[in-house]
Amino acid sequence: MKITFYQYNAFIIEWDDKKIAFDPGALFAYWFSFASLIPKEQWKDITHLFVTHGDPDHYAYADKVMKASGAPVIFNKTMVKEVEGKPYMLGPRSKGMTFDTPVSNYHTLSADESIELDGMRIKGIKTTHGPLTVKIGPFKKTEDPADNERVGWGSLGFEINCKGKTIVNLGDSLLESEAWKKIKNPDVLMIPLGGGEADNTMDEFEALEAVKIIQPKCVIPMHYDMPMLFTKHYASVDEALFKSEVEKLGVDCVILKKGYSFQFN
Repeated sequence: MKITFYQYNAFIIEWDDKKIAFDPGALFAYWFSFASLIPKEQWKDITHLFVTHGDPDHYAYADKVMKASGAPVIFNKTMVKEVEGKPYMLGPRSKGMTFDTPVSNYHTLSADESIELDGMRIKGIKTTHGPLTVKIGPFKKTEDPADNERVGWGSLGFEINCKGKTIVNLGDSLLESEAWKKIKNPDVLMIPLGGGEADNTMDEFEALEAVKIIQPKCVIPMHYDMPMLFTKHYASVDEALFKSEVEKLGVDCVILKKGYSFQFN
């Protein structure tokens, strides 16, 4: 199993005959750029596309990756709506709650629901996207899902089991202590850390609590220290401290930089 990281929660996992992509989003307005996180040269070979929610940094290029690859998209049931008898997904680059993108090759599920797909058993995991806080100098703006539905819309984590290996990706989420007790010792856990500054996810200490609950074999932290607006390092954390504390629990912790890969046997 080869796991390659492209910042935020954009991953490609090459696993037997599969090339799975997570969250094909865009840079969050980094110097007014909305470039794709997953390089275009990777799109055509993707076999399955997982989307944890509808924010642009996770979802902006979903339709284009689907078109280039022919891969099915797997996401929350709330990401699709029937319009005049035909399915449309939430527009990846549309404003507000606009379901304007036709979709035919898709699979949906909710938290605690499972589906079987191409030799994989996929289970939805309860996740909760927090409010998003953006700071520019002395100015601070917070978008709360309670006031703006689009923020974190369709939030859902995934547990993927294939040939005896299990991967868990929590997308952007606050700590869900009770719900995550159902997750049992996955091989790889992808977990967000950057909520201390941005508010939308766990911080590194809450993420450590999640690791204690889930007890994975290996942890890959993500969604922190990322390019956003005018900085390369938004939502920075003490990754060395997190790694040290995780390893004290007897769990491997792999820090991946942009474009770097990790081989899990």
